[in-house]
Amino acid sequence: MRLPKQVNMVEVGPRDGLQNESQPVSIETRVKLIEMLSDAGLSSIEAGSFVSPRWVPQMADTDKVLAALAPSPGVRYPVLTPNMKGFEAAIAAGAREVAIFGAASETFSQKNINCSIDESLQRFQPIAHAAIEKGIAVRGYVSCVLGCPYEGEIEIAAVTSVARQLLDMGAREISLGDTVGVGTPAKAQEMIEAVSKVVPVEKLAAHFHDTYGQALANIFAVLQKGVAVIDSSVAGLGGCPYAKGAAGNVASEDVVYMLNGLGIRSGVDLNKLIAAGAFISKTLQRPTQSRVSLAMAGE
Repeated sequence: MRLPKQVNMVEVGPRDGLQNESQPVSIETRVKLIEMLSDAGLSSIEAGSFVSPRWVPQMADTDKVLAALAPSPGVRYPVLTPNMKGFEAAIAAGAREVAIFGAASETFSQKNINCSIDESLQRFQPIAHAAIEKGIAVRGYVSCVLGCPYEGEIEIAAVTSVARQLLDMGAREISLGDTVGVGTPAKAQEMIEAVSKVVPVEKLAAHFHDTYGQALANIFAVLQKGVAVIDSSVAGLGGCPYAKGAAGNVASEDVVYMLNGLGIRSGVDLNKLIAAGAFISKTLQRPTQSRVSLAMAGE
């Protein structure tokens, strides 16, 4: 069994997690959470999204969040930019890394961003081009890589096609998302094997939700296939608003605990990460979804 010696973690809680909350979280709270995550050793933290506040009110004022963050050496704060208007606003706010979101499911693409897969990729092309011209890093996301709430099982060919097109646009990294959390380890490995034939595995990231309790098993499975970038969300924040009963992203605390047990370096301080999860969970007035945090609190 071959495992990477080090894993880079991408913390998605402040964006992918909080955008699913029923009520917006204050700028001050978002900034404090990001700073606590940075202090815990996370070097890539999604800071927000430049989308219309009419559609995602929880991500309003991302420009103010970026402005309030004190620069920390080696820490990146990527933001989601679904269109050129969002990209221009992000650049004006000082963003140095942006993310674009595609899907491997036609129906999900229509429901999520109101256009076909091909139309979405055409929309992302000028964003990627403008970003590269300005020296801004681009991260690509592919949703529904292991299943769709509308179409069920997704053909791997659809995943590889979208991933390859994002790579061709200039995306430095492509995150493969099991948006509804239906994947299992064997299917996750099969998907990675296929995609890595068209996208170098060192440019791939895994983004697993835990709806069926398979996220950690799926992460372990793709680590064995050479994936060394893992997306996760502090306290397990998040979910998929389009999938009934979909649980949140895999909890960052649980991922770090597993990596520690495997002897894989992440550079993240588990105790500080648990503290960040406790902070946001208290703010949201609900228990953390991290099993590790719950267990260590009871010790």
